[in-house]
Amino acid sequence: MESILFQTTDWTTVPVTEHRGEQGIALWQTKQYNGLRIRLVEYSVGYRADHWCKAGHIVYCIEGEMISELADGRIFILSKGMTYQVSDNVSMHRSYSENGVKLLIIDGDFLKAKNNANLASNPWKI
Repeated sequence: MESILFQTTDWTTVPVTEHRGEQGIALWQTKQYNGLRIRLVEYSVGYRADHWCKAGHIVYCIEGEMISELADGRIFILSKGMTYQVSDNVSMHRSYSENGVKLLIIDGDFLKAKNNANLASNPWKI
């Protein structure tokens, strides 16, 4: 990853792209750097992702609530002020939101696990 010089982002000037889910839409505003992506994302009422995601993310809930379903059947609720974090290729997940949600999502090369086989026995060894 290359260095990023100090800068501020006025999110009102960042273009919005629309991504359709299985149900509803997700609106993304994206800042892309080499090896790093920062997004403000809004899921519409009734949004449901159209795929299982295996990418790593750090997700901060700004407002609203969403549900993250893991491929192993576990369910997690993320509400205002909460985060979740996961490395690439360790926990397939998909999201949905009954009433809509606004998120800050950060992902990139730093979330690539060096040795996923050791994560179950020692989650701090990344």
